[in-house]
Amino acid sequence: MRPVDVVRARDDSTLVRVDDDRYGSDVLSGDWRSRGVQKVRQVPLERDMVLEDPTTGWAGAVVRLEAGNVELEDWKGRTRSFPFTGQFLLEGELVTLGRPQAPVGRSAAAAPPVGRRGSAPAVRHASDGGRLRTASGSFAVESQRARVALPSRIMVEGKHDAELVEKVWGADLRVEGVVVEELSGVDNLADVLDDFRPSRDRRVGVLVDHLVPGSKESRFADAVMRGKWGAHVLVVGHPFVDVWQSVKPARVGLQAWPTIPRSIEWKKGICQALGWPAAEQADIARAWQRILGQVRTFADLEPQLLGRVEELIDFVTEPKD
Repeated sequence: MRPVDVVRARDDSTLVRVDDDRYGSDVLSGDWRSRGVQKVRQVPLERDMVLEDPTTGWAGAVVRLEAGNVELEDWKGRTRSFPFTGQFLLEGELVTLGRPQAPVGRSAAAAPPVGRRGSAPAVRHASDGGRLRTASGSFAVESQRARVALPSRIMVEGKHDAELVEKVWGADLRVEGVVVEELSGVDNLADVLDDFRPSRDRRVGVLVDHLVPGSKESRFADAVMRGKWGAHVLVVGHPFVDVWQSVKPARVGLQAWPTIPRSIEWKKGICQALGWPAAEQADIARAWQRILGQVRTFADLEPQLLGRVEELIDFVTEPKD
């Protein structure tokens, strides 16, 4: 069993044993009963607090406390219950849960406006006079249904890109009526545009990973912008190898994202560096869920991504002349 990092003690803490030497070297020296024991901080349970069960790796937002169980909802809207008295990871720290200071159960009033499962909830800030802000930092439009979809589109390379955009900008996009579609790779962009046939009233904004000079992605982007659809298409990108890197590394307990040798598939290498399973595609999918679960608002993302997404939203929602 691998030891757990030591956490600073507080008076209202509980105890767990973390060393893997059952007997130690000298049971008669010092306070042998407390050796190898750490104190775990207790935090009051709050609705929408993102927790991870360290045993199963299940991560999600708190949506209910009922019958001694806390219910967590993941980014797909799936829920799972865990004993309230158990231990959880909160922003990478092992904690136990204290009684909530406000009701946690679901209610119509607590539901975020113009929201959907997968989007981070809107939050009220006292500094804004109690107005709701979405995860992107915009003021939420309350009591308004999602608008009928515009003919324009935002296209992203893959599933993880789409899920991250939904998590942070989903509420805003539904207010604007913007649909996000997956390309399944930038290589497909030219064919997709030929099928879509962009025009002044059917604009397409494209978000590309690793858009740096000399990259494959930059060559595809240049070709599209010079091509027949270029007047009605905007291709922008971030410099990261993958959208995973656009999440600030501190959110997953890192000072910086590790450099992965080119001989190793990047996502697999990241999982290995984090000590997570990486043998199967299902492991990679679970790893992304853990990372996505740590994203609460735009503040958890790097500015190189934030600016590009906002630019695309402006482009596809620009009023007609």
